[in-house]
Amino acid sequence: MERMLLMAEQGGHYCSKKTDSLCDDCCCQESGRLTRIRCMMRGLDVKTYIFLFAVIPMFVLGAYLHGQKISYFLRPLWEKPPKPFHEIPHYYNENVTMANLCKLHGWGVREYPRRVFDSVLFSNEVDLLTVRWKELYPYITQFVLLESNSTFSGLPKPLVFGANRDQFKFIEPRLTYGTIPGPFKKGENPFVEEAYQRVALDQLLSIAGITDDDLLIMSDVDEIPSRHTINLLRWCDEIPQVLHLQLKNYIYSFEFHVDNNSWRASVHRYQTGRTRYAHYRQTDNLLADAGWHCSFCFRHISEFTFKMKAYSHNDRVKFSHYLDPKRIQHVICQGADLFDMIPEEYTFRELIGKMGPVPHSYSAVHLPAYLLENAEQYKFLLPGNCIRESG
Repeated sequence: MERMLLMAEQGGHYCSKKTDSLCDDCCCQESGRLTRIRCMMRGLDVKTYIFLFAVIPMFVLGAYLHGQKISYFLRPLWEKPPKPFHEIPHYYNENVTMANLCKLHGWGVREYPRRVFDSVLFSNEVDLLTVRWKELYPYITQFVLLESNSTFSGLPKPLVFGANRDQFKFIEPRLTYGTIPGPFKKGENPFVEEAYQRVALDQLLSIAGITDDDLLIMSDVDEIPSRHTINLLRWCDEIPQVLHLQLKNYIYSFEFHVDNNSWRASVHRYQTGRTRYAHYRQTDNLLADAGWHCSFCFRHISEFTFKMKAYSHNDRVKFSHYLDPKRIQHVICQGADLFDMIPEEYTFRELIGKMGPVPHSYSAVHLPAYLLENAEQYKFLLPGNCIRESG
């Protein structure tokens, strides 16, 4: 008591609580959470300060900027590779008869060919659609195209095919064209909208008149089966009910050959009530060397920026400068990644082997015939022509 009175007379403070080892008696002299934190900080050394105010913030910033890269690089640790496909050897030479080609594949030959329906969801790929339909034209019974006035990410878009329909008069008698209104819901899961449009495409196929055992090609516009592959499948008997097509994988043009691992394109022997339009793995059967997949193969820089914002993986646009036209042009000519991403692979060997820009290739052998016959018009798709138009 005497001590308390003495300290009061001298204007001091008395604390009846025990003081902690970090603050000694400073907590007794002042009250409040901030004061206590300040007291605790007084007991930290320089290394701890560096860790708290330099190392941890840098780690958080690095995780924000490169979290996706880190996740993809460590993918071999947290995700197992998918089951391997059963690859079917693909035989072709223009001088070999169809009967012999079918026999080489272990199939019989039909008395007459199946009808073939080519079905696509269309966004804005006018040039690639032309190349695709010219390649497949001799063997397609009906071209089926569905277009929406909304992107998968919910952005409004014009009906690009409708505006350019005159360019496709060569298939007009065999065209079934449909449109579907978009939801225009910002923040909606783009894969939900994509699935919704694929269901609508099933209905459009019925309108087109598809029937049992007709061949149905399911693939994106930029996944182009080769002409001779489709001719083989329409003439051969006993082919699998569902068959994925192995396509050569290109990016930006046929100058940048990534690998031969594109597999999502598929051909189905149609079954009423069972066949559903899809873009995922539906069988283990994969026909080797069956065409081309040319991703982000556009004529204009504006088409690149549109797709980057519009397609299902638009979350990969982490920063606004990714959409800068000068950056996009530089990335195209380098064969680098538009989204600055790590390759999506399941082993460290494959992942490290694909890191960095895609090597340039100067081979234009075995490309779609129409592309080579009109090389000047489509030179942006051929080796040595990486500069894009600005419009």
